[in-house]
Amino acid sequence: MKPVYFDHAATTPVDPRVFEAMTPFFCERFGNPSEPHRLGREARSAVDQARARVAALLGAGENEIVFTAGGTEADNLALFGSLARLQPGHLVVSAVEHPAVMEAARALNGRGWDVDYVPVDGDGVVDREAYRAAFRDDTRLVSVMTANNVVGTVQPVAELARIAHQKGALFHTDAVQAVGSLPVDVDELGVDMLSLSGHKLHGPKGVGALYVRRGTRLQPLLHGGGQERRLRSGTENVPGIVGLGVAMTLACEAMPEVRPRLERLRDRLVAGVLARVPEVTLLGHPTDRLPGNAAFAVRYVEGESLLLRLDARGFTVSSGSACAAGSDEPSPVVQALGVRPEDAHGSLRVSLGRENTEEEVDAFLDALPPIVDELRRMSPLYAKR
Repeated sequence: MKPVYFDHAATTPVDPRVFEAMTPFFCERFGNPSEPHRLGREARSAVDQARARVAALLGAGENEIVFTAGGTEADNLALFGSLARLQPGHLVVSAVEHPAVMEAARALNGRGWDVDYVPVDGDGVVDREAYRAAFRDDTRLVSVMTANNVVGTVQPVAELARIAHQKGALFHTDAVQAVGSLPVDVDELGVDMLSLSGHKLHGPKGVGALYVRRGTRLQPLLHGGGQERRLRSGTENVPGIVGLGVAMTLACEAMPEVRPRLERLRDRLVAGVLARVPEVTLLGHPTDRLPGNAAFAVRYVEGESLLLRLDARGFTVSSGSACAAGSDEPSPVVQALGVRPEDAHGSLRVSLGRENTEEEVDAFLDALPPIVDELRRMSPLYAKR
């Protein structure tokens, strides 16, 4: 059987149709969108068309979309940009945010901003009571992700945004994992800012976007030629932007068919793992989760060892134990769910994509139990249980 890719939450392969749409803008239609000549106009037209596509798919206006170099930059622009004009006050983030938000919040804390990290329940859902109690008179911004990159839990963003607005705060959501997998409409969510990234939805790496609701004032992170309405200076990544627009279109068009199929595959995988492997816990909300996400805590096993054994068998998965490159610490997200550190070390994330099949899921279910059994027999903790 050919290698099986089960790590779509980390990145996705570029759709051939996306690659085809991007290709002319590397060598043939390579103009700078800021130039008035023919090649420049062609590039500008391509960027404008992509912006219109992204905006329409989010239910936004074209002038509310700012292209960035990815989700991390979009998150940073939302947090730093919206607070730069203000005197240091207070902001609220959830305890399970992506490092792009967490590290930005910590940096803001170093600049005088107070930060509250709102806890989540055992399913990874923001604690409503703690959330309401976190607000202060000087709370200026809230950032809660739409869907979690580690355990897949989908947050009640519309409700949380409504509360934030009642308290007089702006609301940002990192929707990098959600866009292309779930319906996302900025008006239905009621958010002021929303981040997305191309490489999570079968588009290219190195491109993303930030939705900024009309009237929301931002300061730029980058200064230069004043591109993207002076919010993101630098010559536009035309091939990447074109690819993002096409990838979003294809993902949203395919969602009515792809989403239920992925949910069926995910549920088959979850049921199989829980039935065949003892002492395993499903992480995240049992139903309100991303269609392709299945995350587990496997007791008496190191996640990295499990990942490498599965990789040797042809299955590409994530250990789920590191939320940042080069870290061997248990995922803060998994620990925020109340999972013990020793069990969090044995976390496993399987994230399915639209090209995966039932046969691949069944092959994984055959491969996993003996690998876990072998690793447990090598564990002194398992022997002492």
